[in-house]
Amino acid sequence: MNSSSLPERSTVRKKKPVRKRKKKSFFRRLTRVFLFFIFLLLVGAGWLYFAPSAKNTRYLIADTLITTQHRYLAKYIIGEDELKNRVAEYNQKFDHMGDERDTHKIERTPEEAAKPLVEIEKVTGTGYTGFVMTVNDPTKVRLGVPDKVGSGEKVTSMVARTGAIAGVNGGGFADPNWKGNGFKPIGLVVSQGKLFYNGLGGKKSTQIVGLDKQGKMIAGNYTLDELSKLGVQEAVSFQPRIIVNGKGLVKNAADGWGIAPRTAMGQRADGALIFVVIDGRQPGYSIGANLYDVQNIMLKHGAVIAANLDGGSSTVLVKDNEIVNKPSSQYGERYLPTAFLVFEHPEQADIKNIWEGLDPSKIDAGKKRTQ
Repeated sequence: MNSSSLPERSTVRKKKPVRKRKKKSFFRRLTRVFLFFIFLLLVGAGWLYFAPSAKNTRYLIADTLITTQHRYLAKYIIGEDELKNRVAEYNQKFDHMGDERDTHKIERTPEEAAKPLVEIEKVTGTGYTGFVMTVNDPTKVRLGVPDKVGSGEKVTSMVARTGAIAGVNGGGFADPNWKGNGFKPIGLVVSQGKLFYNGLGGKKSTQIVGLDKQGKMIAGNYTLDELSKLGVQEAVSFQPRIIVNGKGLVKNAADGWGIAPRTAMGQRADGALIFVVIDGRQPGYSIGANLYDVQNIMLKHGAVIAANLDGGSSTVLVKDNEIVNKPSSQYGERYLPTAFLVFEHPEQADIKNIWEGLDPSKIDAGKKRTQ
């Protein structure tokens, strides 16, 4: 057969129809991610609220909320009744932590006298960043107070106005809705050996943090008569005392009263004062510390006595008219009633009693500031 008679075979292949792949909808993927996170949230919530192993975590979250202006939210974690019990339990525990009488004595050495008056170092730990300020001569510290009636004062302002070289926030104050004017202290205020403010009401004693004439730190439960006999020169009311006679009083992290910005004051056997300032409520930088953390920092630095001061959004450390730490307050540096100030020449400090002649019960803690 002649090959030329064969039909020509087509070299063109027919294209198979291409099936269009359905692209996944962006919204579908977003929905799946959303549902996945909802699932994780439900699983996490189930573990948090019902698992026995989550009890410590529940209380840690609740204790942390208790130290903030959103204390009421803690009831959604542990219940309203348990919240009230928790606060009452802490108050009772803190009160007892001030009962043991402190017997420490200070002996200043020539080596300490030769050191710089103020030394500052950075400290870090799990979840927190802060600073330790050591004041090598405790007799150089005075308690600063505001200079205007009706308003507290920023620590930076106190330092600049009085000529201090450093300052740390001091005692607590009435703070309605966390927007108080900082002018109504809680408890006592003693400056230069004089009682500036007495807000005890009917209470006979209070936990104080302060210094006597020799610069020895005094902390714990005391009556006004006892403070007078001890010759206390500078003092505020606050609690709890966390170290006494060289031993820590906070048993563990679970008893550390949550995670928050902290300020505390301590003293070594050679008389040097230790101020611990821990920043908090700033994810990525510093969440905060519990009182067990602060206690450990104090013990590591040789404290034989130490006590908690006002913390949270009040926590601030000032040196040479500059803020050293990063305060957490959304309103900026807070207006406060008291601050521990360090002076090269404390005898030249002009600190007047701004509360003289005022009735503590009639001071409006929420009145708008005039400065």
